[in-house]
Amino acid sequence: MTISERELEMVVGEYLDDFYRRRLQKLTGLKLKDTLKRKNPYLFKATGTEKAQDIVEGLLNAYMSSSDEGIFGDAFFEPLAKKISGGGVAPSEGVDVAIESSTRYLAIAVKSGTSVFNADSRKRQSQNFEALRRRMVKLQKNFDALVGYCYGNKEFKPKSSVAFRELAGQAFWEELTGDPDFYLKIIRVMKGRPIKHKVEYNEAWDKAINRFTREFIEDFCDNEGGINWETLTEFNSGKKQSKIPKGKGKKD
Repeated sequence: MTISERELEMVVGEYLDDFYRRRLQKLTGLKLKDTLKRKNPYLFKATGTEKAQDIVEGLLNAYMSSSDEGIFGDAFFEPLAKKISGGGVAPSEGVDVAIESSTRYLAIAVKSGTSVFNADSRKRQSQNFEALRRRMVKLQKNFDALVGYCYGNKEFKPKSSVAFRELAGQAFWEELTGDPDFYLKIIRVMKGRPIKHKVEYNEAWDKAINRFTREFIEDFCDNEGGINWETLTEFNSGKKQSKIPKGKGKKD
């Protein structure tokens, strides 16, 4: 599918808007205690963290950094790959895009970066492709299974035990568009749009820091302002998570 740079700019802008909309929803809907349950209180203590805001910022940075990768893949990479390839939705779990020609059925699983698989998930991906291949056998077309990584430049050597090809970064986008420079065009047409979004996001971020810090101090600090590590650890790892005694507890 041929797409002009102007059309690409409009498409990329639309998907960036969606990315930031989802990102803001994730940030504003986040609950302090939900994130605390997933983090290691022993590590905070072991690294000498004694400031409530430092813990809060560490929690938010780690959570949003991890969350952003998934949101960006869903809101930006996957729809972009579908749009510029002219493909449709694949009728199978674990496969995102299907492109048909008169002789070939190309099934694509779109991934963000190259570090998404372990042995089990790689096996499941092969099984997903194989299930789709069996469904498509009646078409009597060459079935081509591809995992496409939207960034990175790792080289992949085909293995007999793996039923799919793998392409990353420039090679993946060139496969979809026939344009060796397309991977650069994506970032080029973003222009100053992310900076405009960042103003609104930073405002929401600062409010989240203030909101979380206030809640953390109320629930996990003693009357002198010190972190009550036993209360925090009990909340995180205790068999029974009783109500947090706000502002109570002895200083560590």
